[in-house]
Amino acid sequence: MSHASPLKTPKARIESREFIGFMPDVYEALGAIGKAAVTAGIEESLLELVKIRASQINGCAYCLQFHLNLAAKFQVGQDKLDLVAVWREAPQFSRRERAALAWTEALTQITEGVSDELYADVRSEFSDKELAYVSSAIGLINMWNRLGAAMQWTPPKRNPH
Repeated sequence: MSHASPLKTPKARIESREFIGFMPDVYEALGAIGKAAVTAGIEESLLELVKIRASQINGCAYCLQFHLNLAAKFQVGQDKLDLVAVWREAPQFSRRERAALAWTEALTQITEGVSDELYADVRSEFSDKELAYVSSAIGLINMWNRLGAAMQWTPPKRNPH
């Protein structure tokens, strides 16, 4: 939760490019992790929904806008992008997307635990291997969210659709 004045315009403590420039080896390793789920066959559109939802929960404006831009590039429908925060109430999401979004919320808010029921639901949509890759993507976006939110990175411009 932010403790800044709601009327104060946010300013980056350090911008993303400069921050990443301090750790090119880490950035390269994180990039490889980020590409692994796609290489393993997980749908890019599903991964972007996961990253958007985690970024919403974590309050990372930079990552949220970055992944909204990518989701549009990967043809995620505007109706889904508009409703991902309330996916439980929106019929636009497939069963597989719902499982991934529920898993995202559980892993992002891990202190609440992960129920056996949720695990069973997720396993009905994902193989062990797929779940491993989806879980790694969720872990990775949570790390990026923590960096972006802590450093208050300026969100990228919205890509026109």
